Amino acid sequence: MAISLTEAAAAHVRKHLVQRGEGSGIRLGVKTTGCSGMAYVLEYVDEPAAEDTAFEGHGVTLFIDPKSLVYLDGTELDFVKEGLNEGFQFNNPNVSGECGCGESFTV
Repeated sequence: MAISLTEAAAAHVRKHLVQRGEGSGIRLGVKTTGCSGMAYVLEYVDEPAAEDTAFEGHGVTLFIDPKSLVYLDGTELDFVKEGLNEGFQFNNPNVSGECGCGESFTV
C-alpha cells in the first residue's frame, strides 16, 4: 500500500506547519458523507496515533488511519492553482464515481 504527495502539496503543507509552529504532519482520511457516500478529511497531526500508517514525501509525513487506508491506497495528494482558485486535489485510483459538485466520491 502506498500514498504519495507531490512537491506542490508538500510545499503547501510545510508552509502551514511552519506558520502553525507545531505538528509532525497531516492526516488524510475519509468519512461517510455527501451525495456519493465518502469525502476526504485533512487535519494537522501533533501526535500520531499508534495505529496510523505513515508515508513520507518531500519532507512531509502523511498519516493514514487503518479504516481509511483501504480507500486511499494508491492515492496521490496534489495542490493545484487554477486562476484564482487553489486547493488540494486527490488523485485516487479507487474512485468509481463522484458527485456533481466534486465534494464526495464512491469507491
